[in-house]
Amino acid sequence: MTLLDRRDVLKLAGAAAAAMAGPALAQSNPALKIASVETLSGPGSTVNRLWSLGLKYCVDKINAEGGWNGQKLVYAEYDTEGTTGGASQKTQAAIADGAHIIIHGGSSAIGGQISEDIRKWNLRNPTAKVLFFGPGIEALELTGAKCHYHFFRFATNADIRVRALIAGMKAENALGKKVFSINQNYSWGQDIQAALEKGAPENDFVLVDKVLHDVNKIQDFSPYVARIAASGADTVFTGNWGNDLSLLLKAVQAAGLKVKFATTFLDLPGALSSAGTAALGYYHAEMWNPQAYGAFGQELWTDYKAKMGTVPSTSEAKSVLCLLILQKALKTIPATGKIEVDVIAKALENTTYDAPTGKVTIRPADHQLAWPIVVSKVEQGAKFPFDGTDMGFVPLKIIPAEEAVNAVQASCKMQRPA
Repeated sequence: MTLLDRRDVLKLAGAAAAAMAGPALAQSNPALKIASVETLSGPGSTVNRLWSLGLKYCVDKINAEGGWNGQKLVYAEYDTEGTTGGASQKTQAAIADGAHIIIHGGSSAIGGQISEDIRKWNLRNPTAKVLFFGPGIEALELTGAKCHYHFFRFATNADIRVRALIAGMKAENALGKKVFSINQNYSWGQDIQAALEKGAPENDFVLVDKVLHDVNKIQDFSPYVARIAASGADTVFTGNWGNDLSLLLKAVQAAGLKVKFATTFLDLPGALSSAGTAALGYYHAEMWNPQAYGAFGQELWTDYKAKMGTVPSTSEAKSVLCLLILQKALKTIPATGKIEVDVIAKALENTTYDAPTGKVTIRPADHQLAWPIVVSKVEQGAKFPFDGTDMGFVPLKIIPAEEAVNAVQASCKMQRPA
């Protein structure tokens, strides 16, 4: 063999080695796998699938920007079919498929089941832990008695919403002295009622009557509207969502009842159109408001419509914000060739997100996010019309995160990793 031949062989060998090493190096940092475990079929799916749509949009956006550590994020969806049993099964399936982060936004009941399933899984499988994010599940117990290190609430809760609504309406001299509470009879509605009971003596109003009703079983809310009228209430507080909110507001409109409403889910599809012009002057409290978010809100509104075909609902926007905070946390984690969810959790605890409305932080004691809350009022001709109407939510007051967030619940006994 000539010297030239030997050089050619060495070149070929080097090229082969490089070809073999290239994929290995590219795969040295595994892809982060995110699973949406959500109600995608059956009752409630029309609203609940919005959480998944927002996640899909933002995963695509993050991947277009390079993903994380040279790998694109992997995204998958699992259908709970609206039951806690289905949620358990699909959570197990997502974990079996290698999910590192599971996300659910649609239901506190289903979210509570997923959270408990993940807590138990992590105890039994310390080398294969999973994180759970809740961009929309707001039951207080999830950051209270049922808190755990691997659950992060990227959302408000009943205490936060009620505190913000009271503060915003008092600033407008719109709260009044008599308040009526009507809510769905499960953890979320019970939390709203309890927050009002607690807030009444502190804010100089009387809770003149309170109702907890069955969830998604009431077809005629006119008896409740008559009860509201008889109470002489100045303001009605409701945490109702979905069909229960739409039917309640339709009954109010049909009765011609003139009373202020303080709401938490009036911005979801179907609610504002159901209320019609009766909703003018209603108040709302939420962490997301496209007008309050300025240029960011306009850009998301426009880009989302261009890519997804519709403007983003509040649920979709909150899914996006959840993943943008995750993206910021991931940027602080050096590549190590493996994914450790405890490291991601620690990075999240140290992450501050600069939203246009103010700083967002994550409280290490219970993993409740502290968001600035926008109190808004329904008006015609709003910059961002909602629900196919000419009405929208015009910001009145932004409650800073540190003023809106509730105190850490004594029932939260979080066990941190050694």
